[in-house]
Order: sequence, then structure tokens, then C-alpha cells
Amino acid sequence: MRSLTLHLKVLVILLVSLGVLITAYQIFVLGIPMTEDETDDLWNIDAKVEFQANAREPVKLQMFVPPLTQDYVSLNESFISNNYGVSVNRVDGNRKVTWSARRASGKQTLYYRLVLTKRYSGEQSQTKGPIFRDSLPVEGPEKIAAEALLAPIRQHSADVETFISETIKRVNNTNDDNVKLLLGGDASTANKAKVIDLLLSIAHVPMERVHTIRLAADIAQSPELWLRSFNGENWLYFNPESGQQGLPADRLVWWTGDADLLTLEGGKQAQVSFSLDSSEMNAIRLAKLTDENTDADFLEYSLYGLPLQTQQTFMIMVMIPFGVLVILILRNLGGLQTLGTFTPVLIALAFRETQLGFGIVLFTIITALGLSLRSYLEHLKLQMLPRLSVVLTFVVVLIAVISLFSHKLGLERGLSVALFPMVILTMTIERLSITWEERGGPTAFKVAIGTLFAATLAHLLMSVPELNYFVFTFPAVLLILVGFMLAMGRYRGYRLTELFRFKAFLKD
Repeated sequence: MRSLTLHLKVLVILLVSLGVLITAYQIFVLGIPMTEDETDDLWNIDAKVEFQANAREPVKLQMFVPPLTQDYVSLNESFISNNYGVSVNRVDGNRKVTWSARRASGKQTLYYRLVLTKRYSGEQSQTKGPIFRDSLPVEGPEKIAAEALLAPIRQHSADVETFISETIKRVNNTNDDNVKLLLGGDASTANKAKVIDLLLSIAHVPMERVHTIRLAADIAQSPELWLRSFNGENWLYFNPESGQQGLPADRLVWWTGDADLLTLEGGKQAQVSFSLDSSEMNAIRLAKLTDENTDADFLEYSLYGLPLQTQQTFMIMVMIPFGVLVILILRNLGGLQTLGTFTPVLIALAFRETQLGFGIVLFTIITALGLSLRSYLEHLKLQMLPRLSVVLTFVVVLIAVISLFSHKLGLERGLSVALFPMVILTMTIERLSITWEERGGPTAFKVAIGTLFAATLAHLLMSVPELNYFVFTFPAVLLILVGFMLAMGRYRGYRLTELFRFKAFLKD
């Protein structure tokens, strides 16, 4: 007995732990929403390209587009143009779109549109970068100025991260004569990045230019320059103006390197403008879209991977264990008398279509009339099988009559009485009549009321939309439920009704 108890405890702990771990993995790792009403942000990015095409010359325009290997997932990418060929290629780790046309004249407008979301992006495999580089050639006064700047930088830094931060800080001190010499009177961000690159190259620290777009709606913007360096493990990002480290969460890397965003052949005055718009989408619908548009498969092997009609069936089925749990608690802990365990649950399922109040009335009428017929058949001394057959036929006729009169009276809700399980109603009438004969009318009435009460509570719990969604989305919760049922299976104590029943013994 002791080993059996230990076995049961281990089994309960194992089931509960497994259910909690699987559910936690779906919520915190896969990012599946916990509620059906949860929404997430979608970003719509439009890049509008305008230029003047040279008459009688072929046009070839190239533009960098996001690499789509970062913390965002692309739901839709489109290239909008008129009479232009479109191709996308990879160049030095970047993606570049090429629009081409044999002939074009006048003002031309091309569009690039991208729809992004951050949820379900998952962990991207990080590309590695160089950890050493050769020095850029520098001579004369520039070399002396660079060495003068590097001396205090080396003294005040301890690693690659602090070395780059200190370099950016020194270059942005435009009062320093050495900095003025290297900048040559041009204090633009691009020129500062060039000086920073020079100083880092002398110290053999690799550096890349990163061009980003800020995900902010209704703000006119152009790509913002950031710097990054690989320290052997991770990419370190720096703002060349402020020295701020770490790329902000609202930044989207558009391309890396020294090349310009646009290159144009057969035209002039090319310019690009960005417009961004944010919207919200239901999170679970977003998860389905992500599943379809990416390699993510977190919903593929869930109940959402089933056909739509089958999903609706399982949305009802996964709630049946909760109805059984209600009956289990009412019977084992409360001491409530019902007609078995599953009869109240099946009646509760019928209440989903008839609605609770109308369902109780219909159930009471059919059961009362069925009991009256069962009492009459008892006088005929029939065997059990013919008697059940007569009662079943009577239930069918009674349901048909109620449905007909409900339709004539305009009570369309009464038509749903046909959804009551006829076999369950027949067996309910039979078992109530046997209870009446063996234990008397009051006991049969008490059992009928208990069955109806348990079915009502089970229906109320099984009809909670939030619970229905949660269990359907995270079915591992049922393992926790099984663990609780197993733990209750060894309960041998008094039931709640027995405490009132034996109250007199406590006085003695």
C-alpha cells in the first residue's frame, strides 16, 4: 500500500509538472497569446522612390531592402511598379531589389511595401563578424592627430566595448584640435563615422556601418546611421553621435555597409521617402499568418492545425473533462447524489444549444412525463428491454411534439430540444423510476435535483469563453486536470453533506 501511494504521488507530480512546463513553453517561449482578445502590433512600411528617367535610355534602379533575418517577421512584401522588371538579390549580406525597364521617360514613381510583426519572430541565428582588421593608410598631420587621440583612448578603455565608446566620445568633442583636423570642417554624422572608422582601424578594431529605420508612425524620416563591431561573441551597436550603446527595440536594420541606399542608371534626381503606419491584429490570427508566411510551426502541431469543422468539435470536447471535474468535486467532496458521473455532463452539453433556463424547463417536462409513462408501463409487467424501447419511442414523439408546438408559437428556441440526447433521457427516466421504487419518491426527487444542479454548474463552467480558448490553445492543461483527479481518487474522508448528517455525534 505504501509503494502504491508513492507511485501515485510520483505520477501526479509528473503529470502536473509536464502540463505546467508544456503550457509555460507555449506562453513564454513560443509567445502564444493567453487570451483570445489579445492583440499585437503590425508595422506597414512604405518606401516611395521618385526619379526623372532619361528618354531613350534603359533604366536600372537598385535599392537596399531589409534582410529579414532579425527580430521581425515579414508577413507581406511587395514591389509596386508599372512596366518594370523586379528581381531581389543578396549582396554582401544585404538584400537589394533591382527595378529595370528598357524605356522610360519623365517622372517615375516606384513603391516598396513591407508588413512586419515582432511576435513569433523567434531566436535568429546570429551571424559572426571579423575580430581583426588592417589599418587604413594615413600619413602626415592626420597620422599624428590620430595617434594623439588614441593615446588617452587606450588609457581609458578596458575592452573593445569601452574602446569604441571612448573613441566616439573623443570624436564628438569638436573643441579638440586633433578632432578638428581629422574632421576637416565637416561635422556631419557620416564624416564623424569616417573618422571613428579611421581611429578604430589603427587599433585593428573592426567596424561596420548600419543603416536603420525607426518604427514610429507619422514621422518623416530617413535612414539613421549606427555603427557596430563584433567582439567575438556578439555584435555591439553604437550611436556615432551620442555614443549610446545597444540598438533600440524600435529600430529596424535596413542595410549594412558603406554603399548608398539608391543607385540609378538611366535617370537622375533619385530620392526615397519612408512612411510608416502601425495597426493591431488579433494575436491568435497573427500566429496563424506567421505560421503560413514563415518557417514557424508552433501552431502546425496544435489543435489549430486541424480542419476548421474539426476544430469546432474539439472546442467542445476539451471542455468535457472540466464538466467531469465539477461532478467529481460535487460527488466525492460534497456528497451530492446524481445519476452517475457522465449523465449530468451530457445534459450540460445539451444546455449549450438550448440555453440554460429553457433547457432546464424542457428537461423537467420530458423527464416528468417519461416517469409517468414508466409508472404506467410497470403495471403491464413488461420486461426491461421492451419497456426501455417504449420509453425511448415516447421520448422521441414528445420531443417532436414540443418542437412542432414551439415552431407554431414562434418559440424557435424550442426547436433545439431535439439536441437533447434521447438515449440519455431514456436512461435517466429508467434510473429515476428504479430509484423511486427502491428508495422512495423523496430520494428520487433529490437525485433528480442533484443531477440538474450538477449539470447546471458543469454547463456554466464549460461555457466560459476564456477558459474554452485557453484549454483549446494549451491542451496540456488537461494533464494538470488528470493529476488533480488522480489525487482526489485516494480521498477517503467525510463528504460535506456527511458532516451535517453526523453532526449529532460531535455533540455527544
